[in-house]
Amino acid sequence: MLSRWMSGSSRSLEREYSCTVRLLDDSEYTCTIQRDAKGQYLFDLLCHHLNLLEKDYFGIRFVDPDKQRHWLEFTKSVVKQMRAQPPFTMCFRVKFYPTDPAALKEEITRYLVFLQIKRDLYHGRLLCKTSDAALLAAYILQAEIGDYDPGKHPEGYSSKFQFFPKHSEKLERKIAEIHKTELSGQTPATSELNFLRKAQTLETYGVDPHPCKDVSGNAAFLAFTPFGFVVLQGNKRIHFIKWNEVAKMKFEGKTFCLYVSQKEEKKIALTYFAPTPEACKHLWKCGIENQAFYKLEKSSQVRTVSSSNLFFKGSRFRYSGRVAKEVMESSAKIKREPPEIHRAGLVPSRSCPSITHGPRLSSVPRTRRRAVHISIMEGLESLRDSAHSTPVRSTSHSDAFMSHARSGRAESSERVAVISDETYSPADSLLPTPVAEHSLELMLLSRQINGAPCSIEEEKESEANTPTAAEADEMGSEFRALCQGVGGNGGTQAAQVNKFVLSVLRLLLVTVGLLFVLLLLLIILTESDLDIAFFRDIRQTPEFEQFHYQYFCPLRRWFACKVRSVLSLLIDT
Repeated sequence: MLSRWMSGSSRSLEREYSCTVRLLDDSEYTCTIQRDAKGQYLFDLLCHHLNLLEKDYFGIRFVDPDKQRHWLEFTKSVVKQMRAQPPFTMCFRVKFYPTDPAALKEEITRYLVFLQIKRDLYHGRLLCKTSDAALLAAYILQAEIGDYDPGKHPEGYSSKFQFFPKHSEKLERKIAEIHKTELSGQTPATSELNFLRKAQTLETYGVDPHPCKDVSGNAAFLAFTPFGFVVLQGNKRIHFIKWNEVAKMKFEGKTFCLYVSQKEEKKIALTYFAPTPEACKHLWKCGIENQAFYKLEKSSQVRTVSSSNLFFKGSRFRYSGRVAKEVMESSAKIKREPPEIHRAGLVPSRSCPSITHGPRLSSVPRTRRRAVHISIMEGLESLRDSAHSTPVRSTSHSDAFMSHARSGRAESSERVAVISDETYSPADSLLPTPVAEHSLELMLLSRQINGAPCSIEEEKESEANTPTAAEADEMGSEFRALCQGVGGNGGTQAAQVNKFVLSVLRLLLVTVGLLFVLLLLLIILTESDLDIAFFRDIRQTPEFEQFHYQYFCPLRRWFACKVRSVLSLLIDT
């Protein structure tokens, strides 16, 4: 009896898995789930822990053993989605950025969105000019340390906090000036609200860039925002397509295609190539979910989408949540006492959390601080001694920029650490879709050629794939050769023709297979004596009897006659 009870308890323990979820304030939530628990169950546990009702804007993200990121699907089992061994580690993040974050009903929701955008600002996904950067950083200071107090905040106090990948002393002084003179008296909630209103006006609000290449082999970043689909390349946004203009998205292998319908009834197809097939599928699923969330009026309008035009191939996916309009209507009906918000006070480098959850950066003089980002270019080696860096790179490029940095290294540290008002560079943002090791190295080398430093990774799983400066020089020639090989238009056209031919061949094979199966079933029905209920019911129908006696039997006699005539000819010869 005791052994039976022990074996039963051991089996129950095997069906339980430990999950650790990293929250937006860098704290961790740990729970235990059953083997068959769905993603919705884990998400509801988190929202209950956070006392969050407006939860449709958020999601749970995880990284698989191949360093590919995914959003946890709420309708599927958590254990089946996690290919890694337990205990499982995930992150709670904003999945759908509110179209108007200031219009959110509850303060707790605005606070969580504020934490997410603050992370975007630090990791370089939210790019802005100097004046906007200073104002946003001042809002963060006011929200987390309160009014300026000369007794508590000595000269240079803003330099102890890190809001961007890098920033200059001039920017630090501007941040402190705004905090001292313009924001006095604002409560944390007011400062966070003003921060959200300002961030919403920026061009890269809500951007979560996916690294890709266009048909010419040029690096590009695709992203989905509350307002539409954007393509970022070099220093500018080259495409912005509203959600109502996006006709269809599909992918095959590494190829992602987006079809655009314009007012002149013209259709445009944009084609891009992801680093891996898994990254391309993740890009496609993100696009399907964002279009459904922001474009549709009701969740009942959501349809299952196929990644291919042919029914027998490709992936099928369906968005399972509510749409933005329904979320806003539901939020308006919330009637409860505002939940208490436990804000964590801003400590030195609070805006720059340790990715491995180790000791945070201290407030010692900057000459003794270790850099929190990895620089590939020689001209940026001086940044290794500084914990400050700017989220937007210099407008100089390639060899000219590198030679300029070598000639004036003493001046380049200050010159690089200035946020340009004109520069718009998605290449400095964190790549949110981890790729295979060789693909990540190529992406980092491309950023070296463009003159951009490599930001730190948001998740610790990606850190091992970052090459050093010595490795970058050795692989530079290989990267340029690969770009030239991929960039040819002739090769792209030939690949497209090959894909079309393969699709036609697959269709023919499936058609022939179906005809063969139907012929085999017909022969079994008409010639065999199998007394099965299914066959017996078909044979007794008037339609089958008419077909059998009026068409099949004459056709069989004609075919037998022809076979006999052919055999007689062969015998005579």
